[in-house]
Amino acid sequence: MNIAHPATDSSSSTFHRPELLAPAGNWDCAKAAVENGADAIYFGLDRFNARMRAQNFTEADLPKLMEFLHRRGVKGYVTLNTLIFPNELTEAEQYLHTIIAAGVDAAIVQDVGICRLIRHLSPDFPIHASTQMTVTSAAGVEFAKDLGCHLVVLARECSLKEINKIQAQIAEQEVALPLEVFVHGALCVAYSGQCLTSESLGGRSANRGECAQACRMTYELIADGQTVDLGDRKYLLSPQDLAGLDVLPELVKTGVTSLKIEGRLKAPEYVANVTRVYREALDRVMAGLGEPNPLAPFPRREGGNKQSYQTEQGQDHYNLEMAFSRGLSTGWFRGIDNQELVHARFGKKRGVYLGEITRIRQEQITVRLEAPVKPGDGIVFDSGHPEAKEEGGRIYTVDLRGPEATLTFGREALNLRRIHVGDRVWKTNDPELDREIRQTYSGEHPQFQRPIQVEVHGEVGQSLIAIARDGLGHVVQVESTMSLVEAHNKPLTTERLQEQLGRLGNTPFELGGLTNHITGNVMLPVSELNRLRREMVVQLEELRAQPKRWQLRSPASWQELLSQPLSTLKAQANSQVQTPELVVLVRNLKQLQVALAAGIQTLYCEFEDPRAYRDAVQMVRKEKNEKAFSSLPSIYVAPPRITKAGENWILQQLKACDADGYLVRNYDQLQFFGGDRCIGDFSLNVANPLTAGYFKQRYGLERLTASYDLNMAQLEALLTSCPADWFEVTVHQHMPMFHMEHCVFCAFLSEGTDYTNCGRPCEEHEVTLRDRVGTEHILQADAGCRNTVFNGTAQTGAEYVQHLLKLGVRHFRIEFVNEAPEQVAQTIQRYQQLLQGEITGAQLWRELRLQNQLGVTRGPLETRS
Repeated sequence: MNIAHPATDSSSSTFHRPELLAPAGNWDCAKAAVENGADAIYFGLDRFNARMRAQNFTEADLPKLMEFLHRRGVKGYVTLNTLIFPNELTEAEQYLHTIIAAGVDAAIVQDVGICRLIRHLSPDFPIHASTQMTVTSAAGVEFAKDLGCHLVVLARECSLKEINKIQAQIAEQEVALPLEVFVHGALCVAYSGQCLTSESLGGRSANRGECAQACRMTYELIADGQTVDLGDRKYLLSPQDLAGLDVLPELVKTGVTSLKIEGRLKAPEYVANVTRVYREALDRVMAGLGEPNPLAPFPRREGGNKQSYQTEQGQDHYNLEMAFSRGLSTGWFRGIDNQELVHARFGKKRGVYLGEITRIRQEQITVRLEAPVKPGDGIVFDSGHPEAKEEGGRIYTVDLRGPEATLTFGREALNLRRIHVGDRVWKTNDPELDREIRQTYSGEHPQFQRPIQVEVHGEVGQSLIAIARDGLGHVVQVESTMSLVEAHNKPLTTERLQEQLGRLGNTPFELGGLTNHITGNVMLPVSELNRLRREMVVQLEELRAQPKRWQLRSPASWQELLSQPLSTLKAQANSQVQTPELVVLVRNLKQLQVALAAGIQTLYCEFEDPRAYRDAVQMVRKEKNEKAFSSLPSIYVAPPRITKAGENWILQQLKACDADGYLVRNYDQLQFFGGDRCIGDFSLNVANPLTAGYFKQRYGLERLTASYDLNMAQLEALLTSCPADWFEVTVHQHMPMFHMEHCVFCAFLSEGTDYTNCGRPCEEHEVTLRDRVGTEHILQADAGCRNTVFNGTAQTGAEYVQHLLKLGVRHFRIEFVNEAPEQVAQTIQRYQQLLQGEITGAQLWRELRLQNQLGVTRGPLETRS
């Protein structure tokens, strides 16, 4: 037996090669991904996906798209990664029938109810838990597994150390699922699935694929009432883009199953460029594991790269920066570094840092070069005001002299009065690179080929049999139509078979290895070998193109997932009609004292320092002894929104305070406080009855907070599809907009990188962020040093309270952030009067507009067209 195959490095044999997953917003992007080595693509349809601004595919495209992908050995995942509202469940169900029947390889899902629906419709169709599900721990993986998910996309905020810890814990607890991480692309400053900024400011929900990118805008930092001079740093919430190229070997060693590239809104050139870089880098890493990191690191400075671009790694970095770059960093992979994550100097694409202007003479501009430049390149001049119109254009000539280059441009192409010595210069376009990239996916024939293994059998007097296997497990067998004869010269040696069967140009395949089991010296005409090769390719392609046959129950509908008929549930609820109750959430002890004095019976406390919860509980208990309450007020304490591996100490501190119950925000808390009284907060993203039923019945939650993504019409649909007494509705609050790992206090009020060396400025200063229209949004840190930006303008649903009462809602929440005790007392009194029918919602609305310095808005409850 003779075996011929490429040499392999045994050092990589113990490591699994992760899938490379590329984005595709349209057909050109799909082709660009496939021809540059993507193992899978993810794409949205025209509804229910988190990139509604992308061109997207239609249901009618699915059969053709999946056939194209599968013929090329590539998987296709549909994004269904938004919250689904009650009146959309029937349409979502129809979508799912189409997706499953089309042989799509998996759906990427955010909504808990949709996970339930998929599993109800099909017992085996794969579900990938979206990063929008905000999974940051082993408890989150277990939650997803219980839902029927096959893979979990971790939050981008997870470090390599945390990924390893999650892998160890899920293996130990026997709840392991494959994990996927983002390896490249734009970084949201807020946790995905927890950002309410676009919803709060403009009624465009990020949880519905309508993000308005408020994080890319300018903000001023106000500390203790004074504007902090940060020089040219204005983009305080705009992270650099993620580039995991530096840490690719470490990522492979974590055992993650899939590496995901962000960018469904990007052009096909971006998809091709970035996919190609990571395909080739991943191949090098797999060949060299066990050796020092073969990839050179990115420099730690915003947007620039001072190393040589002449090396292979330098060219990779150049290509990534030219593809799209707001500056590149490793994000959170190496842990928290608040000084690196957000450089704050710009929030838009820059490209490669070319250098600094040293001289301007006549119409010639001299630059001290940091990167290569040539005629035809597009550049922009950065004077430190990226929010304004910037000068730029294409280079006409380049005169290189040592480390400097003198550039000229077309006549009157630039306004030289707006360009100054010392300005930075960025290369934003490289036409030569663009042409090279476009050539990788242009044309009709496959350009990226995947290896097949072929084994050949035969002896004199028998047919030649060739068996081909691809990397996905497809196997075909072809036979010659004529028998082998004894060879007197030029027998079918392994080398000759390789030469003939390896002629796979213009096909999706390349010969990865050949095993020769032929007995004796035999021969077969070249024409017959060529026919065998062609037949082998045809059969393999046909086998690949067959759609996946997932099980699909019919008939089946989402209504069958409701635990009891709605009429029964409503009858049970109506038999237990309660007096309307005002629930108050406070964020300091002074506010708590005022709420107690106002007679509030249900209190929520959310403090930065969890040690203060014990004082809060004691205050409530003492109040009972000193005043004649008809019943003891209940105090619930609120853990931080995010819990990561190793942060259970925070939950243990809360547990030790002996509160009456807990306002749970995430999967860890559902698990940790499982035997206690719990109320589900808005961060659980309850937007439809299937999600509500899951949390209410599986976890025994007393009540659920309706999602803040719902407007009044959608909220009414939720309340009429479930018992209304399952819910409490927040009718007054400063909307928590950004919730983020990025610490603004640390980044801009210290020189530290994280909580270990920042000096805790969050404990010394009151900070707001002033936006472009002058609103100052409140910044607060929590026990995990994560920041929340609260809308500076309070929002009220007062005008809808009477209607909500008619719908059966009995628990109405109002929240305070930094309000003074007098304001807290007055606001509580007005809402008490509203619930008692003493004033109308319109009266309260008008009074609050006058009472609050910044006024209030109706917020997301206001029905939008």
